[in-house]
Amino acid sequence: MKSIQISLLVGLLASTALPVMAGKADDTLNWATDKEVAVVDPYFSVTRELVIMGHMGWDGLVLFNNETGDFDPLLATGWEWKSNTVVEFDLRRGVVFHDGSTFDADDVVYTINFLADEANGVPAQSVVNWMKSATKIDQYKVRLELVQPFPNAFAYLANEISIMPEGYYDGSTIGADGTRDLSGVTPNGTGPYRVSDVRTGKYVNWDKNENYFADGPKGTPQIGHINFRTIGETNTQLAELMTGGLDWAWDVPKEQALRLEDSGQVQVVNEKTLRISYLTFDVTGSSGQDYFTDQKVRAAVAHAINREAIAKELVGPASVVIHSACHPEQFGCTEDVPKYDYDPEKAKALLAEAGYPDGFDFDLYGYREREFTEAVIGDLAAVGIRPKLNWLQYSSLLQALQNGKTPVAQMTWGSSSIPDVAAITSHFFSGGADDPAKDPRTAEALHRGDTSVDPEVRKEAYAEALNIISEELYWLPMFTYTKYYAFSNDLNFTPTADEIPRLYEASWK
Repeated sequence: MKSIQISLLVGLLASTALPVMAGKADDTLNWATDKEVAVVDPYFSVTRELVIMGHMGWDGLVLFNNETGDFDPLLATGWEWKSNTVVEFDLRRGVVFHDGSTFDADDVVYTINFLADEANGVPAQSVVNWMKSATKIDQYKVRLELVQPFPNAFAYLANEISIMPEGYYDGSTIGADGTRDLSGVTPNGTGPYRVSDVRTGKYVNWDKNENYFADGPKGTPQIGHINFRTIGETNTQLAELMTGGLDWAWDVPKEQALRLEDSGQVQVVNEKTLRISYLTFDVTGSSGQDYFTDQKVRAAVAHAINREAIAKELVGPASVVIHSACHPEQFGCTEDVPKYDYDPEKAKALLAEAGYPDGFDFDLYGYREREFTEAVIGDLAAVGIRPKLNWLQYSSLLQALQNGKTPVAQMTWGSSSIPDVAAITSHFFSGGADDPAKDPRTAEALHRGDTSVDPEVRKEAYAEALNIISEELYWLPMFTYTKYYAFSNDLNFTPTADEIPRLYEASWK
């Protein structure tokens, strides 16, 4: 059966008469997704494709190091916190933009002040609205002022804040619909690759930046060209991958990834991501089903679910069970919290202690990867907790959650690829609309962590909050998500948990 399905993929390619482009032979890494790229700009095209391209074509002040968990100097060479809201950066000398202009403090000041001005219409305001302003100290030194203490400042500087040349957007205007017209703006960064050709909605071609500065954390680009195309059908993408039309693809469905791996014609890697799954409980009874106001019932749910089996058998080999309301690779996340191992008999005993020896019926909500939620339903039903599944679109489910209408919901959170507890725990347990418990103890502890730039103060505060959340079981953390990558046997490529593929680090074997 597997060989037949692989043959069908190859046959699909033949039937569509798509051109085959050599990868290694003409020094071109070809990749594709189903997304159309309308604007090659990391601020005004908020797609994952532009996050990848943003790192190819532009640089930020710092770069996150996935191996050490630290932030490496990129366009900055060093920095010093002057207070909880002021940090000064020394800038790298000898850097040039793709158009040949020289990088210095004026470019950093222009970029940050442009982003910080809401009138300029940057779509993802949460990415930029923590910055108040930047000022020039001298040609290679700038001061960044934050609106308020923001522990994720460096994570956003690394992942989201690309430095543009001074005056970059000056020729563009904002239309009546609020969209900025970038038709006259030529992509221009300092990154390891530069745009060579674009056809809106079809492709974006990149050439190696021969003038990229040496000794930086992105290294020296090795591959001559990296070309992106939009291919709407997953099967067509995989067919091209099998026959050499593509060299790289990601987010491959698990079954197809395993078939590709069995073929031996491409490399397949399952890599962790920063997205997690969790169950959130109605701990106040606002939904009208008050079973989950009792911590013993919540604990029964926790002991009833075989999270390890779901992670390994359904999600992927890189998936791990989590015990804290955070991702294990985020700064400040600790797994040293109360844990609830798979133990159906203990689950039944807890239900009896709570007054439900025969179990009960309730409403369970979900929106993503139905097979994961159906596995949860099977485990719960086995101990007498009988869910009725309500399957909604994310926006509808979020509204129901925030209005307190869901007894239990299986949700996910990706933290915007930010490797910091504040991107998840602080969001959900600081008393806001998404906080299921509004426990003042967690809010106070998280506030301490969120308003300090001292790593040890932050770790201690976050550990306190995470232990409360786990002991009370406001959430049942489930498992980490993974993503399947498939790429040419000729390609050296290493995926990372932040879901920002470093294509600029790729090389041919």
